[in-house]
Amino acid sequence: MRLEPAIPASALDAIRAPLAAAGAVLTDAPVLQPLGLLLDLAGESMRARLFVVSGDGGEEACLRPDFTVAIARQHLEAGVASGRYLYDGKAFRVAPRGSERAEEFLQIGVEAFEAGDPVAADAEIAALAWAAAAAGGRADLSLMLGDVGLFSAFIDSLDLAAPLAARLKRAFTRPRQLKIELEGGAEVSGEQSRIAALLAGLPEGEASAVLQELWSLAGIEPVGGRRPAEIAHRLVERAQAAKAGRLSTEQADKVRAFLAVSDRPGAVLDAIAALAGPQRAALDAAIGAWRARLSGLVARGVPEDRMVLAAAFGRAFGYYDGFLFEVRSVALGEDAPVAAGGRYDGLPARLGAARTTGAVGCMVRPARAYAGGSL
Repeated sequence: MRLEPAIPASALDAIRAPLAAAGAVLTDAPVLQPLGLLLDLAGESMRARLFVVSGDGGEEACLRPDFTVAIARQHLEAGVASGRYLYDGKAFRVAPRGSERAEEFLQIGVEAFEAGDPVAADAEIAALAWAAAAAGGRADLSLMLGDVGLFSAFIDSLDLAAPLAARLKRAFTRPRQLKIELEGGAEVSGEQSRIAALLAGLPEGEASAVLQELWSLAGIEPVGGRRPAEIAHRLVERAQAAKAGRLSTEQADKVRAFLAVSDRPGAVLDAIAALAGPQRAALDAAIGAWRARLSGLVARGVPEDRMVLAAAFGRAFGYYDGFLFEVRSVALGEDAPVAAGGRYDGLPARLGAARTTGAVGCMVRPARAYAGGSL
């Protein structure tokens, strides 16, 4: 297990201070988390980054890769309408770039489940993360901003067929799939097309059961860790894709132009507004919300000249569904963010919540924030 180097107590206290002053209740979460749930929420591609172990009863579990899902589950189990939580503990992931080593690292963060103005809450949480990261003493920080919802609003402005629009929105955080869509889509043929057509007429739960039965009859064991539900879902998507149509050349060019925009936030919003399609009401509202969010960030002390808004920016964890950010250091590079977070309003409902409020959070890695560190 790769451990982070220790940092001076005074530096750790300075990094903690902004988050500790956020009015959140200090809490913790179990180190062991259900593997299946995290893969369902974040996507099967995250399996390679998770430290998988045997849980109670022999079921697969993983060491918590971060705190967001764990804290969200505890919030729902408490049965309260709203809550704001501070955490300060270790998280675990397999090191990137194919390494099999696990890394153990300290995370400090805030998760907020609250009604109210989501734009103001986004600005507050991102500014807290910026203040905590900056307290470590690095002078080379920048704030990378993005928004899953902004892409969705842009796609809606193009007035596409509903299945095609939905497919593009799902592909936003899956670069390979999005590339396929922009290049004309993938053909469905042969045995896959016949199975896909069969499954497409069934509810997803039944489709999964049918696929499992077919495997059993054929004596086939799935490989690569994919479950029947995931494979059935993808086959159904392919069948629907054949009926949904494809982007025209002009539409594909507009989507590419949108994804290419990355600059100071004001310039990006102007560029996106100029690319809007005919049904632009939702996009104009999203752009207006972004201008208010940026004003809130500046008012809370984030330097305007340190902010970059990138239309294509997304994060690996698939439960983020709105505003996103990372605090980056030039010295560490974009693969090692000092802090990160975003909005995940849909996560509580996916965890079974009968009623939901807004949900937004952030985390800071003190060992990266500390200017004297080597991470």
